[in-house]
Amino acid sequence: MAPVVVSTQCVSTTRLTRRPFSSPAPGTGIAFARRCVDVRASAAPGLTKDDLVAYLASGCKPRDAWRIGTEHEKLGYNLETKKRLSYEEISHILEGIKERYGWEAIMEGTRIIGLRLNGQSVTLEPGGQFELSGATLETLHETCAEVNSHLYQVKSISEEIGVAFLGLGFDPKWKYEDVPCMPKERYNIMKNYMPTKGTLGRDMMFRSCTIQVNLDFESERDMVEKFRIGIALQPVATALFANSPFKEGKETGYKSWRSHVWEDTDPDRCGTLPFVFEPDFGFERYVDYVLDVPMYFVYRHGKYINVAGKSFRDFLAGKLEGLEGEFPTMDDWENHLTTVFPEVRLKRFLEMRGADGGPWRLICALPALWVGLLYDDEAQRQALNITNSMSAEEREFLRSKVPELGLETPYKDGTVRDLALEVLSISRRGLERRGRKEGKFLDQLDAIAQSGESQSDVLLKMFREEWSKDGGVDNLYTREYSY
Repeated sequence: MAPVVVSTQCVSTTRLTRRPFSSPAPGTGIAFARRCVDVRASAAPGLTKDDLVAYLASGCKPRDAWRIGTEHEKLGYNLETKKRLSYEEISHILEGIKERYGWEAIMEGTRIIGLRLNGQSVTLEPGGQFELSGATLETLHETCAEVNSHLYQVKSISEEIGVAFLGLGFDPKWKYEDVPCMPKERYNIMKNYMPTKGTLGRDMMFRSCTIQVNLDFESERDMVEKFRIGIALQPVATALFANSPFKEGKETGYKSWRSHVWEDTDPDRCGTLPFVFEPDFGFERYVDYVLDVPMYFVYRHGKYINVAGKSFRDFLAGKLEGLEGEFPTMDDWENHLTTVFPEVRLKRFLEMRGADGGPWRLICALPALWVGLLYDDEAQRQALNITNSMSAEEREFLRSKVPELGLETPYKDGTVRDLALEVLSISRRGLERRGRKEGKFLDQLDAIAQSGESQSDVLLKMFREEWSKDGGVDNLYTREYSY
C-alpha cells in the first residue's frame, strides 16, 4: 500500500512530463496516447472520467523503459513468546533501520509507519506484516540483490531485540484477536467495514502475507493481453507458491489458505474479473469497474474520513454523501485504485497478486516467472495461446480449486502440475531470450513442479509425521523457517 502520494492530473495534451510513482511501480516512461501532467491537488470541479482513463493509459511505455517491481511481506514474531509483534517492537526496527542505514521515515502524526530510500519503501500492513516495496529495476539480479540487502538490514536490527520473521502465506498460530492493529487510520476504517462484506476480510488484513510483482506494458492492447494471461495463469502461481496450510495450529484443508481467504473477503473488489476477457475490455472498462467499487475513505487535511460503502461516481459529481460539494483529486483516485483487490490489479502497471509469502529462495522466483512470460514476445504469445484455450468455466474452476488442491488440481487431461511444467518451460525460454542469465531464478519452481510438492506439501508432511507429536506448528518458529 503506497504511503506517499504525489498529486497528478491526467489530461489529453501535447505536453510531455515525467512523474515518479508513489508506490513501487515499474518505470517512469512517457505515455503514448495520453500524457500525465503534474498539478497541485485541488478539490475543485474538473476531474472527469476521461482523466481517470488517461491516468491509466499514461502507464504505457516503450520496452526499453520496462522495469520490474517486487514486493514481499513477512510475519514478525517475538523469539521468546512466539507472539506477533507489537507496534512498539516494529517501530524499534523501523527506527533502527532508519538510523543505521540512512532511510527516511514515513510518519502518520507522531508515529513512524514506514521508510523510504532510493525508490524503495518499507510499510506496515494492518497486523504489522513487514513489507518491502522494491525499487523499479531492470534485471532479476538487481531484484535479488535488493531482497538480500533488505533482509540483511531487517535481521541485523531484529536479532538485537529478540524478534524474527516468518516466510509464510498465513499466520499458522495466532487468532485474529491476538494480532495487534497498527496505528494507521485507514486500517481502522477497513477493519470495521470488512465484516459487512465477507467472513474472512479481517484474516486477509491481519494474518496473510504475499509476494507480488509489478510489470509494465507497451500499449492498451499489450496491457489487455498481459492482464488476461495474468488472470488465467494466476492459479499456476498460487499452486507453485502455496505456503499457507495452517491456521490457529491446525490444518486448514487448503494448500493456500491465503488464496482462499480472498474468496470470502469482499465480492465488490476481489475476484477474477470476467469482463477482462470481453472484446471491449481496455482502460475505460477498468475505470468503469473501479468507479463502481465502494469507497473506504477520503484523505483530507491529514485525516482519513470514513466514507465506507459510498460511491466514487458520486464523489466525481460532487455528490458524495457527507462531503457534498467536494470533488476528488487525482490523489483520491490513486488511493481508490489501491482499495480494489482482484487477482491482477491495474494501476499504471500490472500487479500479479496470486502468490503466498515464502522463504527467501522463492521471493526472487515470483518476478522471474512473470518476467519470463510477459517480457518476451514469443513467451507472451505462447502464454496467450494457453489463456485462449481456457474456457471461462475452466478459469473459475482453477481459481476456486487450486487454493485447496494446489498442483494436484485436475486440469483438462492432466493436472495443474502439468500446466505448471509447461508454463515454467515457456518462462525459462523467455528469460533466456532476454540474454541476462536469469534462468537460474526459476530453479526452485522447477523443482517444485517436477516433484509435485509445494512448500505447503512439505510442511504438511512434516506436521503429520513429526510435528503433531512434538510442538505442532511451533516448529515453524525456528531459524530454518525464519528470516
